[in-house]
Amino acid sequence: MPAANAQRGGRPDRGLSDTLHEHMIEVDSVHKAFGRIRAVRGVSFDLAPGKVTGLLGPNGAGKSTTIRMIAGSVPPDRGGIRVFGHDTIDQGEESRRRLGYLPESAPLYPEMTPLEYLHFRGRLYGMDTKGRRAAAAAVLERCHLNEVARRRIGTLSKGTKQRVGLAGALLHNPPALILDEPTNGLDPTQIHEARRFIRELGLGRIVLISSHILTEIERMCDRVLVMAGGELKADATPRDLAARSIAGATYVVQIRRDKPGDDERALRLLRNLPFVQDLQPNTADRSTLISGWSVWVVTAKDGAPDLRESIAQGCMQQGLLVRELRKETASLEKAFLKLVEGTEETPAVAAQTIKAREESTL
Repeated sequence: MPAANAQRGGRPDRGLSDTLHEHMIEVDSVHKAFGRIRAVRGVSFDLAPGKVTGLLGPNGAGKSTTIRMIAGSVPPDRGGIRVFGHDTIDQGEESRRRLGYLPESAPLYPEMTPLEYLHFRGRLYGMDTKGRRAAAAAVLERCHLNEVARRRIGTLSKGTKQRVGLAGALLHNPPALILDEPTNGLDPTQIHEARRFIRELGLGRIVLISSHILTEIERMCDRVLVMAGGELKADATPRDLAARSIAGATYVVQIRRDKPGDDERALRLLRNLPFVQDLQPNTADRSTLISGWSVWVVTAKDGAPDLRESIAQGCMQQGLLVRELRKETASLEKAFLKLVEGTEETPAVAAQTIKAREESTL
């Protein structure tokens, strides 16, 4: 890592070869503050080709600031970032050449057509006329923009503008793509197509997606980074992250309250079953109380076998009618809420301030 970067707090050389560095994006202990607002606080992670990585977090978590630092549009206060071996500050031009960046609001020119816009971007990348024509034709086809290629961008729908921005990010065939809310403004059909397209793009390059929409991250990404309060809270596959949402298996059982004492019998039965760690009545659904049904949440001990058979058999032996018995499944949403619960989130006003100050540095 360049000496200047080390002075900003970058990690010392870890003995990794230059070849490895040249095939990765490395984010090393980066910090960014806007006045008294600490937007990013010591975030570190590496990205390698062949996987789509999702950067997930609530609004104001520091996702967009982190992405803008990787893209080189916002410098970190401390720490360092290398894009394929090039420091984003000391070698900013070289690092940016290797990135395709689509911000949440694509920087388009409404008076241009998509074709004109792509040729304009091609000139900025230093592409010759022949190269621009070939690249523009390829991305117009790939992003399904041929029908609107000669229409003014200002007349296009929001979703189509987003695809024009994506075409611009892909024009120079970069080895890494940074996408901030890439499905923003797309209709359901376009979202489905965008997911498939992004998965394809991740086969041969680095793809980093920022979003606060859990379903988008879960369906598109091989790896999830969760940010909250400017810090990195988790780094795992969607499945492994979801598994954190439940410490032990949880069961929900709905039992008929038909005769006096049915609730007491259900309580004794469920509490005394083997492997039960915790038992709680679920009174959130008031309709079950009115209609004469009680709902119980049973938590099993770690390593316990499936309890559904023993719950059903016990209720039958006690003459208790069961209307519903289900095992709760792991959920990325539940895991996400656990990770951000109690975190000091950046307030909405502060988030707006961050965005305004970032834009002023562009």
